[in-house]
Amino acid sequence: MTAALSPVRRPDAERDADIAGTMSFLDHLEDLRKRLIYSCIALAAGMALAFAFMEPLVTFVMAPTHRALPPGTELIFSRPTEGIAVYLDIAFMAGVVFAAPFVMYQVWLFVAPALYANEKKFVIPFVTLTALGSIAGAAFSHYVLFPSMMSFFATFTIAGIRFEPRVEYVFELYVRSIVGMVLVFQIPTLAFFLAKMRMVTARFLWRHLRYAILIIFIIAAVLTPSPDPWNMTIFAMPMLALYLIGIGVAWLAEPKRPSNHAGLKLVFAAAVLDQAWRQRTVRRVSP
Repeated sequence: MTAALSPVRRPDAERDADIAGTMSFLDHLEDLRKRLIYSCIALAAGMALAFAFMEPLVTFVMAPTHRALPPGTELIFSRPTEGIAVYLDIAFMAGVVFAAPFVMYQVWLFVAPALYANEKKFVIPFVTLTALGSIAGAAFSHYVLFPSMMSFFATFTIAGIRFEPRVEYVFELYVRSIVGMVLVFQIPTLAFFLAKMRMVTARFLWRHLRYAILIIFIIAAVLTPSPDPWNMTIFAMPMLALYLIGIGVAWLAEPKRPSNHAGLKLVFAAAVLDQAWRQRTVRRVSP
């Protein structure tokens, strides 16, 4: 009797419940510790690989700055530890990039036991959209945003003063712009999952477009390190474009409500048939 009244459970749901039920709080902590250790080992291996290709990496990172600065301008450092600190920072950034797939896999292994089978299917679009957004944001910052900012800064020349930027400040600005653009380019991913969770809709996002434009330009004005409107516009345009893309993504991702057109057609057809049958009956009865 009890088995008959219990809800029907799919094999995937039973397997997920068994996995979640067999792991206690301490087991979760132990699993988290293991995933963190594996991720740190992958990060260390990525940094070691980056040190093997340090010269090409430094050339690649500093190339936009050298192209934007006037000919003959060189980057300098004034503190003895500044040069090695930049080398370590570049190695760390490259190590994060190299180890990112393995680290994301460890995150998935830690989170997967707590998800149901219908929730696990979101891992592929999540990883895909996040990776594409990160690559696009970093590429936009490296090839468009950061060179334009350095070109703007280099235009302020004073007689008798030579512009020779410190490598530490240049690299700090480079990392900041890349991190900002990587986060900005996650807007479609955010819109996708908010729509899947029924927290926003494409109609809601489109209806509040003018407010979004205002907020985007305010954020661009705050985050842009220079006061000129050109760099602010360069920073704001991809945010606006990604917001519009996010509207389309939300429209595609939001659960579709069942349509009542088929039911209305059946009701209309039944009414027509009933009316025709009544008219036929009346004709037969009438002399």
